[in-house]
Amino acid sequence: MVDVDLSQPPFSFLNEEGRERVRHGIDLAYFDRDEIILETGQPGEYVFLIHKGEVAELDTTQPGARERIGHYTAGDLFGAISILNGKSRYRFRAEQECLCYLMPKALFLQLCDDYPPFAEFFRQTLAHKARLLTEQRAEGGVTMAGFMLARVSECMRPPLCMGAQTTIAEAVARLHESHADSLLVESEQGAGMVTKTDLLNALVLEGHDRESPLREIAHFALVTVRPEQYLFEVLVMMTRHKVERVVVQEAEGAPPTGVVELTDVLSYFSSRSYVVSLQVEQADSLDALFRASRRTPELVKALMAQGVKLRFAMGLLAALNGRIMSKAWGFLIDERYHRDSCLMVMGSEGRGEQILKTDQDNGLILADGLEWPGVSEQMQRLTETLIELGYPPCPGHIMVNNPEWLGTVSQWRERIARWAQRRDGDSLMKLAVMLDSHAVAGNPALLERVREALFEQCSRDELLLSYFARTALRFSTPLTLFGSLKKPQHGIDIKKGGIFPIVHGVRTMALERKIKPTSTLERLEALTADGRLEERVAENLAEALSLFTELRLKQQLERLDGDGNGKSPDRVVVQQLSSLERDLLREALHIVKDFKQSLSQRYHLEYS
Repeated sequence: MVDVDLSQPPFSFLNEEGRERVRHGIDLAYFDRDEIILETGQPGEYVFLIHKGEVAELDTTQPGARERIGHYTAGDLFGAISILNGKSRYRFRAEQECLCYLMPKALFLQLCDDYPPFAEFFRQTLAHKARLLTEQRAEGGVTMAGFMLARVSECMRPPLCMGAQTTIAEAVARLHESHADSLLVESEQGAGMVTKTDLLNALVLEGHDRESPLREIAHFALVTVRPEQYLFEVLVMMTRHKVERVVVQEAEGAPPTGVVELTDVLSYFSSRSYVVSLQVEQADSLDALFRASRRTPELVKALMAQGVKLRFAMGLLAALNGRIMSKAWGFLIDERYHRDSCLMVMGSEGRGEQILKTDQDNGLILADGLEWPGVSEQMQRLTETLIELGYPPCPGHIMVNNPEWLGTVSQWRERIARWAQRRDGDSLMKLAVMLDSHAVAGNPALLERVREALFEQCSRDELLLSYFARTALRFSTPLTLFGSLKKPQHGIDIKKGGIFPIVHGVRTMALERKIKPTSTLERLEALTADGRLEERVAENLAEALSLFTELRLKQQLERLDGDGNGKSPDRVVVQQLSSLERDLLREALHIVKDFKQSLSQRYHLEYS
C-alpha cells in the first residue's frame, strides 16, 4: 500500500473506503527530465498524481512561444480527462526528474461510477471549482449557513389585507386580534402598508380620528421581493432601504402573497452577524454607533467561517458600512442641509467590493446656490468621526475635508470636463474614482446629475477611452513565460496582478457603454446583457475576481488575528497554497491575461 496524502479534492469526495482503494491500487513511477509522460492523441491509461518534480502541459498545435498552456507541481494531477475523452488532447512532459503516482484507468473509472462527486470534479468550470474551495474552507464542510439556504417562501407570513376605506379603529382591532404588527391596504393604486406605529402616530401626532380611512395614512412605496429569493438578499435590502418589512410578490405588479418581517429574518439567523446590523440600526448616539461599528470584523469572520458566498457577504458589508456612514452623517449634519447635499463614497467602497473597512474615499456634492456656512469645518469633523469609526484617512487625501472633493454640482461638472481634457495620470485616476461613486447620505439625485455629466463627457471620446483603458495593463500578470505561477518568496501581488486589471478593464467598458451600476459584478452582467461581453467570459471574470478577493481577504483576516507576520495583505505566497488553490489561481490569472489582451485590441493599446 502506498502512503499518499488524499485529503485534497478530488480525493476528499471519496469516503475512507474509497481512499483505501486508491492507496492499494496506485504505483509510483519515475520519469526523467524532458521525458514525454503522455502524448497528444494517446489513449489515457493512468491518472498521474505528482509526488515530486514539475510537468509541463503543451498544446502542440500552437507555435513555440504559445505552446505551453499549463504547469503542474507536487500535489497536482493530470491525465483524467484523457481517460474520460478516450485520448489526450495535449502533451505532458517532465520539466525535471519526476516521481508520479499512477492510478490505473480501471480503478479511476470505477471510482467515478461509485462516487459521482468525484467524477463531477473533472468536468467542472472555474466557477464550480471555486465553489468547492468555499466548501472546503467552510466550518464543518457546510457551503453556506442554514440562513443562506432559506428562501423567502419558507418563512413569509400570509398577508393581512384590508380595504383602503377601512377605518383606523377597525384596523387597530384587526391587528390586536391577529397579534400582527402591520397590515396591507388594498387600493386602486396597488398595495400599501400600515404599521402599528403608523396608526399610533396618525391618532396622537397627526390629528386623524378613529373613523379616518387607511388610504390617508398608508405607505404605497413598498420594498418588494420574490418568493424564490434568499433571505440573505432580504437582509441586504432591509439594511439598504432602512425598513423592517418587505412585501412578497410572484412578479412585479402582482398581488401580494406574503410579508417578511425583521423577526422572520432574525429567526433564521442565529449567529452574531445580524446582531451587528441590528446594533447599527438601533444606535441612537455616536458612542453607540462606535460600539456597533467596532464589531464589524466579527461579522466578517462569522460570514467567512460559515462559507457564505463572497458576493453576498460583500453586499451585506457594503450596505452596513453605508448605514454606519449615513448614521454618522445624521448625527453630525443639520437636517436642513440633507436635501441639498450628497455624501458619496468611492473606490472599493463605492463598488461595494470591500469587506473589511478600508481607507476613506469620499466626497461631497452640494446643490447649486446652497448657502452652508462652516461646511468645511463640519466636513473636518465628519472625517475625524469616520476615523474613530474605523475608516482610516485616505493617503491620497480623497476625502470630504479636502476642498478638491467638495463642491456644487456645477463645480463637479467643471472638474470632470477639466480632467477629461487633460488625460494625464492624475486626472484619469480621478475620473475612475468618480465613476465608482455611490451615495450613502443626503440626496442621491445630486450624484446622479454629476455622474450623468461624466458619461456624457467621456463615453464617446475614443482617445480618452484608450488612455483610460491603458491603466489596466499597468501591472504585469504574475505568470512565468511558460504559463506557470511565479513563486517569489515574498509572494505575488494579487491586487495589482489580478484584481485591478479586471476592475479597471470592466470599469472602462462600463464607461464606454454608459452603464450605471458601480459593482464590477453588476457591470459584468450589464455588459453581457448589452452584448458587449460573451456570457462565458463574464462568468469567468466574475469567478476570477471572487477568487482573488477571497485570497486577499484571507490575508487580511490573518493580519487582524496577528498571524500575518507583517506581510502585505495584497501578497499571496504561492508555496503556502493548497493544490486546489494553486490550480484555481493559475487558471484565474490566465483569464486575466486573456482579458488584458482583449482590452489591448479593443482600445488599440498595442500601438500605444
